[in-house]
Amino acid sequence: MSRRHLAMFAAAALAAASLTACGDSDGSSAGSAKTLTYWASNQGASLEADKQTLQPELDKFEKQTGIKVNVEVVPWSDLLNRLLAAATSGQGPDVVNIGNTWSASLQATGAMVEFDDATLDKVGGKDRFVPAALAAAGAPGKPPAAVPLYSLGYALYYNKKAFADAGIASPPTTWEQLAETGRKLTGGGKWGLAVEGANPSENAHHAFTFGQQYGGEWFDAAGKPTFDTPQNVAAVKRYVDLMATDKIVNPSNAEYAQNQSVSDFANGKAAMLLWQAAGANLKSQNMAPDAYGIAPVPFLAAPPAGGKKVNSMVAGINLAVFKHTKNKDAALEFVKFMTSDAEQVALNKTYGSLPAVTTVANDAAFSAPEQKVLQQTLATTAAPLPQVPDESTFETLVGTAIKELFADAAGGKPVTEESVRQKLTQAQQQMR
Repeated sequence: MSRRHLAMFAAAALAAASLTACGDSDGSSAGSAKTLTYWASNQGASLEADKQTLQPELDKFEKQTGIKVNVEVVPWSDLLNRLLAAATSGQGPDVVNIGNTWSASLQATGAMVEFDDATLDKVGGKDRFVPAALAAAGAPGKPPAAVPLYSLGYALYYNKKAFADAGIASPPTTWEQLAETGRKLTGGGKWGLAVEGANPSENAHHAFTFGQQYGGEWFDAAGKPTFDTPQNVAAVKRYVDLMATDKIVNPSNAEYAQNQSVSDFANGKAAMLLWQAAGANLKSQNMAPDAYGIAPVPFLAAPPAGGKKVNSMVAGINLAVFKHTKNKDAALEFVKFMTSDAEQVALNKTYGSLPAVTTVANDAAFSAPEQKVLQQTLATTAAPLPQVPDESTFETLVGTAIKELFADAAGGKPVTEESVRQKLTQAQQQMR
């Protein structure tokens, strides 16, 4: 988050400070039992479902250590603003969940405990964590500002019956094949692919992946934005063209921002979906696991010079500690507990995500086809989003630019290289 955008949140921070649960006040009196405040991000079907999932584990931690943890599950729509409020005011929780793409932005505030080697040793050691996941926990060249908790990656989900009915033997491995396959599956009120066209973060994630395949970068080595390069223009156009040119995406998807694309896939309205660990969500919508297949996200058939073999961002949730905590040792003890083998199996199994530690990767809980595809992707063809202070602003601005391009496509307005370039140039100028 740039200084300008941090300033924009300062007023919200002051207003929200009075609403935050203050870790400073917990357990600070002499002789009192230690108490931590934990903000957990919403991972399950509802805030209450997450509370029901987490509370038994927190009770277990208290029984083992005598440290009580008060948890509040915070919706994603509020989480970043509240984290920035806590960072600005110096008041807030002890331990928090953060989207891993925000790590460098929050690290730039100076409000988070950095996990140098000595601190990592207190939570089990650096070698416990999946390297790719740990790489998405802070700015390059600095100690991580968090540790990974839940690991996620993108995959291609496809409806087996729809494929069989259309005579399609296997999932596409290139974007050209995906477009061709999607056209065969589009018709009769059904569509080849569903997307979240009005979701800025989702759009930015795909912009990053396509950009990597086209040889583009969204920031240069100095951390300055390079949004409107020819490579990034081509990447964004390729993504939006799934609706604009290939016409395998329902124009109504230009308004999707609350996981409606997952519902369309689960309900048979779309035959393919690009998503992070969708299995648990599909199950909650009564789509049986044997009704769909999972494959790696496609690549370009003929990548240009400089194109990278990347088909997913390193997605996931990190666990961070605020410097303002007066119970740092207890907070680190809680981080160690949440990243222990037993908790990694229990929680990631519930949420359908992958463990962030190497020691349980072969556990039977993660042996299903979905988890195998995600594991392989994260191990071989995933890359972290740029770990720069302005990353979260990039997601907002570029994601919104793509939202506007999808709106153009849905309205029948041509999406050209020039119109894409103009949107990306405008986004880049807003960064300054």
